[in-house]
Amino acid sequence: MSTPVLAMAVRPTNRIPARIYDACLIAGFSLVIAVSAQVSIPLPFTPVPVTLQTFAVVLTGALLGSRRGAAAVLLYLAEGFAGLPVFSLGSAGFVHLLGPTGGYLIGFAFAAWITGFLIERRLATTLLGALMVLILGHLVPYIPGVAWLSVSLGPSRAFALGFLPFLVGDALKIVASVGVLTGANILVRSKDLHDTLRRVDGRNEAE
Repeated sequence: MSTPVLAMAVRPTNRIPARIYDACLIAGFSLVIAVSAQVSIPLPFTPVPVTLQTFAVVLTGALLGSRRGAAAVLLYLAEGFAGLPVFSLGSAGFVHLLGPTGGYLIGFAFAAWITGFLIERRLATTLLGALMVLILGHLVPYIPGVAWLSVSLGPSRAFALGFLPFLVGDALKIVASVGVLTGANILVRSKDLHDTLRRVDGRNEAE
């Protein structure tokens, strides 16, 4: 299994400057993260809801790479802090950084960066490698998330309410992430094959 960074493999045409291409990718994936935040299921026993944000964030890093992926997450956070309704269930405001989920929001940027960085270093070229990278990417937000939550709940309660209830859901997200990366890999390989055939045809015509 090969998992190249899609944004690096599918390069812009000569008609699209690289900076505009990057800006469109970053803005587009910030929107994807915003949409994923609207899929939110509050749990009565914890202040942390179940969302698709981690799934979207990790894939953003995997498909865009470390710098673009982290930039997309930071843009998403800036949109929410500026008042746009991009956080869970259409909420917004800087107050979310100080709330119980503030640590997870900060962790998203690190998750995207680390996932992209590891894939750029080609540590996900096998199925096992891809699984390890995706598992790590999904775990990263819990480090600042649970740490911040423990300030108000204490370490043991924060671990019990901010980490354990989400393990099954994260396992399903990781499986889905592998499927998306597999599809991206097929797309990249198809483009590579198309480009190779076009170059061969060009040489044959020249001869």
